[in-house]
Amino acid sequence: MLRIKRVPTMVSNYQKDTEEQQQVGCGRNCLRSCCLPGANLPLYTFKKVKNMMDEKMESPVPFLDSLLLGEWEDRVQRGLFRYDVTACETKVIPGQSGFIAQLNEGRHLKKRPTEFRVDKVLQPFDGSKFNFTKVGQEEVLFQFEETDGDEAQFFPSAPIDTENSPSVVAINVSPIEYGHVLLIPRILECLPQSIDHKSLLLAIQMAAEAGNPYFRLGYNSLGAFATINHLHFQAYYLAVPFPIEKAATRKISNLDNEVKVSELLNYPVRGLVFEGGNDMLALSDAVSDSCICLQDNNIPYNVLIADSGKRVFVLPQCYAEKQALGEVNPELLDTQVNPAVWEISGHMVLKRKQDYEEASEENAWRLLAEVSLSEERFQEVKDLIFESIACGEDGCETSTRSLDAELDAISSGADHSLVPGNQECLVQQ
Repeated sequence: MLRIKRVPTMVSNYQKDTEEQQQVGCGRNCLRSCCLPGANLPLYTFKKVKNMMDEKMESPVPFLDSLLLGEWEDRVQRGLFRYDVTACETKVIPGQSGFIAQLNEGRHLKKRPTEFRVDKVLQPFDGSKFNFTKVGQEEVLFQFEETDGDEAQFFPSAPIDTENSPSVVAINVSPIEYGHVLLIPRILECLPQSIDHKSLLLAIQMAAEAGNPYFRLGYNSLGAFATINHLHFQAYYLAVPFPIEKAATRKISNLDNEVKVSELLNYPVRGLVFEGGNDMLALSDAVSDSCICLQDNNIPYNVLIADSGKRVFVLPQCYAEKQALGEVNPELLDTQVNPAVWEISGHMVLKRKQDYEEASEENAWRLLAEVSLSEERFQEVKDLIFESIACGEDGCETSTRSLDAELDAISSGADHSLVPGNQECLVQQ
């Protein structure tokens, strides 16, 4: 049985539509133009690190344990969370894989519903839907920015530079684990949920800056169980290895920039693993090129950033497509488990006590096997990715469309299938 720190159960006062308004701006102390003038937030600046494989990360501020968790605990005391995640039972499932099961009966009832189509990986940002500029400033732990200085610094209060949209770290008010936060790159630019080179590099930098192998970042694309179409990564601390981190791999390529690409073996979900490289940017670019390729081809996917940013898993998936086509076993659908990045990595968030009590390695394997692409389809996806990476390294023109062109096509009602050759599906959640 895993144990995590216990804190009092609190209910968020800032996520209720019926909240009594304050006398500032719109009254919700949000991150929009109505409330930003004159606002200040804590600021953490990290130094540029060109080679995360060789340079030891040192910081005058204990980033993860002291700052992030300290600020997170402060928000607990303020009552900003929808439920007490520390009251959730958690256990390691017996078996070789070491899947982790958590019973979280309230999360699916209190979590925000999906407000967009899930058959389109790329969709334009819609300001009328929920997005992170609508959260209270109280939910933001700190701004997270790169500095030209020689060392990291923390400023308890710093102005918000609205001209250069800040990246911020905020609490997840519907947490999966203690310390569950969101990294929101360039929050005021209102970017849709799609990875670009700058945002992926920022996420890897955060993992490297934390310097703790038990702190991982995850990403869910639209169609792979992202629930908010505003660019963000999730992160939390879990002091046991994820099963996917222990899975065997087989090397399939060494890129020109020394990034090694492998594929998972003996794991229920097929995926690629990127590691090494001449520097952090090389690794980030290889992963970004892969993600952009998947987005441009409308293939849902998840990303796990592990080993303090030194290893990144890219996991194309098809569960929502199978669900729409009626190809998922009804018993699995009854669990109401949406296999996103954490579930795929081996942290199974279960919503029914019966499923938690009967959790087994076999049941976890059955669910995740439904997520995985077939061997033939995975090979096609690998070919697309390596063609995209090769073009990125050589500077050649790719056949994939830019994000702006894709979003223009979506807005004009153009039809793009989930996977080339397959029919389009719409999943109701």
